[in-house]
Amino acid sequence: MSYIFTIDSLISLITLALLEIVLGIDNVIFVSILMGRLPDDKKLLSRKIWMVLGIAVRTILLLGLGWLVTNGNTEIVGLDIAEKHIGFTLRNLILLTGGLFLLYKTVKEIHEKLEGDEEFNLGNKKKKASFANIMTQIVLVDMIFSFDSIITAVGMAKHVEIMICAVVIAMIIMFFFSEKISTFIHKHPTLKMLALAFLLMVGFSLFFEGLQPIHGSHIEKGYIYFAMAFSFGVEMLNMWMRKRRNAKVVELHEPKLPE
Repeated sequence: MSYIFTIDSLISLITLALLEIVLGIDNVIFVSILMGRLPDDKKLLSRKIWMVLGIAVRTILLLGLGWLVTNGNTEIVGLDIAEKHIGFTLRNLILLTGGLFLLYKTVKEIHEKLEGDEEFNLGNKKKKASFANIMTQIVLVDMIFSFDSIITAVGMAKHVEIMICAVVIAMIIMFFFSEKISTFIHKHPTLKMLALAFLLMVGFSLFFEGLQPIHGSHIEKGYIYFAMAFSFGVEMLNMWMRKRRNAKVVELHEPKLPE
């Protein structure tokens, strides 16, 4: 367990937790809108249930997916090309699928933020908003938004323990500071777009690693961390300059549930 306390693991933990928080803002917005339909005396209970279930679902998915990535070394598909056998293991297929999913979801998210539809449909809009119904919708929304965060965690961290710690930290911070974080991201939309750009890098990294039987190499995660840190530093300077000039920022499309 000593690997958890290394500098590399600490950087992975902090980077992944911050990325999970920024990318989880849409999830928080959806959940907050749904909770707004509940009586005031039920809102705190619903937030606690959301946090506990969010951590539980993500932990179970991480344990299952992390185990498959670590132990899925059995060849599933094999190809013979130019007298060379290329075998794809379960790990390769998971990384390929996860990378493609992350690339598709990220490009779709960027489109929706800039040009797309702002409405998110959860089914029957005329259904009575009982506590059980609202909680069911909250769990549904959370599961939809948790899958890409799980794939991101697998793509960025080497150890499941670090992934789980980062997810738990992100969920707790979002529970206590969701409104302030949402307001900050709304004032600085470039941070959201940077986070989505980082997801494109992570998605390509997963896809590239899934094709390892073909090219026999991999992308060091240190390069991704450096790109993230450098981009974030540049944006901090941009934010400082905009604040001095009192410049107006672009507004991204915010997700809204139908009434």
